[in-house]
Amino acid sequence: MKNSEMYKILGYVKVSPYRTNTLITIGNDLMMPSEIAKKLDINTSQVSSALSDLKEKNLVVCVNEEVRKGRLYKCTDLGLEIIKKL
Repeated sequence: MKNSEMYKILGYVKVSPYRTNTLITIGNDLMMPSEIAKKLDINTSQVSSALSDLKEKNLVVCVNEEVRKGRLYKCTDLGLEIIKKL
């Protein structure tokens, strides 16, 4: 990935504290939105919104998309790369 693209994504993440903190909180773990919300002391809806944004940019993936409850998210390699730069 080109640096300019990386910086664009980095800026996109940094502009939102929810996106930034959600990404950092997941880190190398597998986490449910409710766990992230609890850790960050924010609403699950805010976490869901942040996860949706991060997923769109390929920074996180849901590993069990087929389930309705108990979805687990993890960072992609790109997501982990962005965390290093935050």
